[in-house]
Amino acid sequence: MHRPSAPVPDVSIILPCAGFGTRFRAPYSKELHCLAPGVTVLDRSLEAVVELAKSGLNVRLVVVFGTHKLDTVSYLTRYADILQLVFVHQDQSFEPDLDGAIRSALPMTRGPVALVLPDIVVSGVGSAGSLFAALQQVDVSGWSVVAAEERDPDTLRQMGALALVEGDGVLTVGAAIDKPADPAAYNAFWGMVAATEEEAHRLPDVVRKGADSPLVGAVALLVEGIVNYNTVEG
Repeated sequence: MHRPSAPVPDVSIILPCAGFGTRFRAPYSKELHCLAPGVTVLDRSLEAVVELAKSGLNVRLVVVFGTHKLDTVSYLTRYADILQLVFVHQDQSFEPDLDGAIRSALPMTRGPVALVLPDIVVSGVGSAGSLFAALQQVDVSGWSVVAAEERDPDTLRQMGALALVEGDGVLTVGAAIDKPADPAAYNAFWGMVAATEEEAHRLPDVVRKGADSPLVGAVALLVEGIVNYNTVEG
């Protein structure tokens, strides 16, 4: 019996859910932490992704998971009606860490690709539409970021730090590094990253230690706040 194939997505989202969240001291996955009745961190992190689908785009969500995250896999099935769900297992012995999760997901992506982390929540006016806006900007340099201004060195040391510069009314990334030892030169950090299909193969370098960041030159769209729930104790 012939089954219709899934439609080719307009945009793909990589959602890495294979981490162990050792800083989040709770007996459940950090992304399933309850923020309000019926609302988890994961729901909040996916708000901008859901907005893409509501705008009429065909959105593929590529979820990278480990066997310790089957609770998250089960939870995500509630999005099957609005997002095209693809699950990819990450073999930690072969592709460890976050950059390995991204490499595991890339073969399943089509079209422009965005990296959304399940424990990162953007907030403030317009935050739900921030990813849509970022994807509209990727053709400028191949990259764009959703970012929040930040000067606290302890926060910057735990995040993807950015040095944002303004020219002709447009914010761009002048320098970028993941979890800098010395964050003095940085004034913001990213919450979501978007790239063209042609540039997406470099996404692992966004989070890989010692790599030249492909985010230099990216258009930056600011939101009021970004919360990293991996640093919040359960």
